[in-house]
Amino acid sequence: MNNGGAEAAVAPVGVPQPLEWKFSQVFGERTAGEEVQEVDIISAIEFDRSGDHLATGDRGGRVVLFERTDTRDHVGHRRDLERMDSPINRHPEFRYKTEFQSHEPEFDYLKSLEIEEKINKIRWCQSANGALFLLSTNDKTIKFWKVQEKKVKKVCEMNVDSKKAMGNGPNVGSTITTSSKPCIANGGCTSNDFSFPDGGFPSLRLPVVTSHETNLMARCRRIYAHAHDYHINSISNNSDGETFISADDLRINLWNLEISNQSFNIVDVKPANMEDLTEVITSAEFHPTQCNMLAYSSSKGSIRLIDMRQSALCDTHSKLFEEQEAPGSRSFFTEIIASISDIKFAKDGRYILSRDYMTLKLWDINMDSGPVTTFQVHEYLRPKLCDLYENDSIFDKFECCISGDGLRVATGSYSNLFRVFGCSEGSTEATTMEASKNPMRRQGQTASRPSRSLGSLSGVVRRVKGADNSGVDANGNAFDFTTKLLHLAWHPTENSLACAASNSLYMYYA
Repeated sequence: MNNGGAEAAVAPVGVPQPLEWKFSQVFGERTAGEEVQEVDIISAIEFDRSGDHLATGDRGGRVVLFERTDTRDHVGHRRDLERMDSPINRHPEFRYKTEFQSHEPEFDYLKSLEIEEKINKIRWCQSANGALFLLSTNDKTIKFWKVQEKKVKKVCEMNVDSKKAMGNGPNVGSTITTSSKPCIANGGCTSNDFSFPDGGFPSLRLPVVTSHETNLMARCRRIYAHAHDYHINSISNNSDGETFISADDLRINLWNLEISNQSFNIVDVKPANMEDLTEVITSAEFHPTQCNMLAYSSSKGSIRLIDMRQSALCDTHSKLFEEQEAPGSRSFFTEIIASISDIKFAKDGRYILSRDYMTLKLWDINMDSGPVTTFQVHEYLRPKLCDLYENDSIFDKFECCISGDGLRVATGSYSNLFRVFGCSEGSTEATTMEASKNPMRRQGQTASRPSRSLGSLSGVVRRVKGADNSGVDANGNAFDFTTKLLHLAWHPTENSLACAASNSLYMYYA
């Protein structure tokens, strides 16, 4: 009975088949030889919770919004679609919705420091009354935006000839001035050009106001400023819908969305003597369901999980996740490549995905002895670390993302490539694609490798997947370190990816 029960529990899950990715759309595609302006390069990308809206930020301080169009034409309510057993295979389509200037370049006169307008992060907030809300931040200032459709109202019918002035002032284009008219105490004028026709008006018609069109208006509701001495690297919404955190190199602050002039410092890693500084905060994110939990990563490759219920200042962590260094493997570059550039919680909050320069790691928050799985992304670059240090490429900060069902993870690489890995037990999925209209043209470069065991620790087998030791593509060309895919996002409910390659936004589906 037990065996049969185990089989019944495992059989329906199985090992998911590798996805077949297809090109969907591109926005801002470059023509051959076209020079890209620095301000147009995309620096942030984020789906909202429903997946019906997508936001991008660029180095010019602009935020561009896209909305999904293929779901609107489908008959039936979303709740009905979710109840259906079979998935609905629709081609995901987005269209440009609006854009607005979120941040402008500033200058800090006290520190003689230029503050770039570049958007570092975008996070969607809960929508209300048909309006969209989102947070955007540059290095120093966070802004809370409301985007809403406004109807443009116009007066289309009047009681008198439009060429004649009305009693409450002249019409547009009229040459009549009220300043020359003698006025009386109650505000009326003793003379004007308005006169009743002989016999009076046949009927009284009130002015009619009509709405001719709707315009999308973006309005900055609040500005959260002057709370960070160092560059902001992360913002994250809390599941309570009321608060969010912002993190810089040394501190994490807790904000209330409704209060812009006050924040609470909940993490402070700044030492009394800055010469004793050994690590900095690189990324921070709230737990997706537990409003008291958050995680932050460091430049030493560790992740700390903290519980805000323990104390007001969370100097001590609840759990520490780090991988033990292999004996004899330490080098000059060890700490640099171990620095975590991005962390993401899985949708259920059970796992944390982290990205360092060489690998992706998947951590189980119930097991702090080491990562459950390690995905090799840049192993082929290990012999080139010295060159990468010279040209500063070793400091590139690649983002990562995890699918809504938690079965796959993705991250970017050089030559505008990005990689998708299967993270379920037994999966060998390791797909390399290029951000172009033909994403699979480099597929010959990396065949999927079976996962190999590196030993057992605390009864859990570590896995290393997707090792790719080639430094050239399928055509024998060396990788281009000037073109890098740093930013990408996974749709929250579907297998759909949005990738930012320079100033172009590519979208794929499977």
